[in-house]
Amino acid sequence: MGEAVKKAGTSEEVQPRSVRVVLMALMIAMLLAMLDNMIIGTAMPTIVGELGGLEHLSWVVTAYTLATAASTPIWGKLGDMYGRKGSFLTSIVLFLIGSALSGMAQDMGQLIGFRAVQGLGAGGLMVGVMAIIGDLIPPRDRGKYQGMMAGVMALAMIGGPLVGGTITDHMGWRWSFYINLPLGAVALAMVSAVLHLPKKERGTNKIDYLGAALLTVAITAIVLVTTWGGTEYAWGSGRIVGLVAVGLLALAAFLFVETRAAEPVLPLHIFRSRNFTLMSAIGFLTGFAMFGAVLYLPLFQQSVQGASATNSGLLLLPMLLSMMAVSLVAGRITTDSGRYKAFPIAGSALMVVGLYLLATMDTGTTRLVSGLYMAVLGAGLGFLMQITMLVAQNSVEMKDMGVASSSATLFRTLGGSFGVALMGSLFTNRVQDAMTERLGAAGAGATGGSAQLDAASLAKLPEAVREAYQHAVAAGTHGAFLLGAAVTVLGFLAAWFVKEVPLKGSGPAAPATAQESAEPAARQAPVAG
Repeated sequence: MGEAVKKAGTSEEVQPRSVRVVLMALMIAMLLAMLDNMIIGTAMPTIVGELGGLEHLSWVVTAYTLATAASTPIWGKLGDMYGRKGSFLTSIVLFLIGSALSGMAQDMGQLIGFRAVQGLGAGGLMVGVMAIIGDLIPPRDRGKYQGMMAGVMALAMIGGPLVGGTITDHMGWRWSFYINLPLGAVALAMVSAVLHLPKKERGTNKIDYLGAALLTVAITAIVLVTTWGGTEYAWGSGRIVGLVAVGLLALAAFLFVETRAAEPVLPLHIFRSRNFTLMSAIGFLTGFAMFGAVLYLPLFQQSVQGASATNSGLLLLPMLLSMMAVSLVAGRITTDSGRYKAFPIAGSALMVVGLYLLATMDTGTTRLVSGLYMAVLGAGLGFLMQITMLVAQNSVEMKDMGVASSSATLFRTLGGSFGVALMGSLFTNRVQDAMTERLGAAGAGATGGSAQLDAASLAKLPEAVREAYQHAVAAGTHGAFLLGAAVTVLGFLAAWFVKEVPLKGSGPAAPATAQESAEPAARQAPVAG
């Protein structure tokens, strides 16, 4: 034990500078993953104008999302088995190859295929960041870095549309992909030079290929159902019902295979931890609320409040600043006290209140009032975004850090897919019903059959139709946010069952055992190299 403590002391002298450099590289990689879709969304009209293939437009996003979601748990397991650094560097290289190829695409089919390659790499970026932080920094100290991660998220959401618009207008849409290359090269060089983790022995166990394939099929079916349901195809159509059946069968087969695999891609024993299971559920609900809000808040502000679509990222500023500030404070309190149970409870409660307040907005709601409502929702997200990952990682052994990080990320991603799908379906139906009520049987077709109009299309409508549409959008967002509030009540109830297990690591905690004292040294020592 004396030697371990001595090593811990040595690593702590070097650790602050080393960790800061490593975290800078990790945050660049995290920014790559989050910024990409924000930039591409702004460039899509120009891309379609040059490449054509408007009927396949949705697949540019769907291919990326599918590849990211399906590869996330596999990247986590590969990092656990063969080493975190190698798998993380591989994911960066794959993401950059996909970015370069996407920028060189000559038709829509090529772009969709290359976006899938990019998505495969993106699946390892977020998981790699979270798992490496879990390796290097004890849970007790991770709270100090929550504000940094929340800041990166806010920067991506605010700056993405602005950067995407500027690049597309002045450099061409291909640079929306090429911009990833210099950023990725910096992250690649910094991680290669600074990050030193002990190499893991390969051992005799083989990768669980069957489990990985079944999980990929199940996730693909789920994402396609949530992407196509209620938009491309009716919820009761044969294609959607067939996808649901395929997803359920693949999931059942996956669970059966995982109980017998020597090295399961997703070890089911991690769900025996009550905290891990609860945090996975809360993360799913957090993704449900956050992605739905990010989609429909700008739509309300553009359609009803007359805001400009050019600066759409700035419309979310009250929510994002609130989220970043609260995340920073919660992280500092967690580090100083080692306590965290109050944060999931408070965060879930604020999410319910914030979504309910947003559901009360109508055509007379001012931007100041809607900004205050967004700030309440942002505070709730700030309490939850990083705490859910922190507690999930603290609930498993170090050998399962990768799959714990990937599972938490996957559940949040799937929650976002369900949130966008269900809230979107309800929004569209409410808009069409409200238009019919105000304008008669032809009301639903007065907007060209679309429930979402941009500012240019809205300005071309006759005044009576435009006013009816604004009331319809207000009714649609009311239903969508009310659904979000009802769903997040489940997260509030789940948060009360979280057990406050002491966080391992430094700080004024209770006296540690020899094993607990040695563990932080083992985690921190690698960065001293």
